[in-house]
Amino acid sequence: MRANIILFWILAVFCTAAAAAYAIWTAAAGIEPHGGPEWVGTIAVSLTAILSAFIAFYLGRVQSAQGGVLPEDRLDANIDDGDAELGFFSPWSWWPIVLAGAAALGFLGLAVGFWISFIAIPIVVIALVGWVYEYYRGNFAR
Repeated sequence: MRANIILFWILAVFCTAAAAAYAIWTAAAGIEPHGGPEWVGTIAVSLTAILSAFIAFYLGRVQSAQGGVLPEDRLDANIDDGDAELGFFSPWSWWPIVLAGAAALGFLGLAVGFWISFIAIPIVVIALVGWVYEYYRGNFAR
């Protein structure tokens, strides 16, 4: 996590310098009719610097509050030290494909014609129920 903190502080400093350079450059180039800097880009890059500083500050506080270093930060750590249980995933399930197709049909309904969304909603419900209760019935029941 320490490497991430350092990278975000470097990014915050870089974006601050880039925002200042952008403001000076656009003011000197005379892009705006009133002679000032181009404000949209200056504000966007400045907010990027602020966001990077917020993330770096937050990660620094989290690191100091957790009371130790992560396995990723230790030189003597093994790969298995940071390996956590991610959960159980159905390797042969067709329900995620059905759900993705129903979601695509729903977004198509929002883009083309809203009546298509009324077809997609029941398919989404069926796919969600099928995926959630996949291991409660049939050959894979537990």
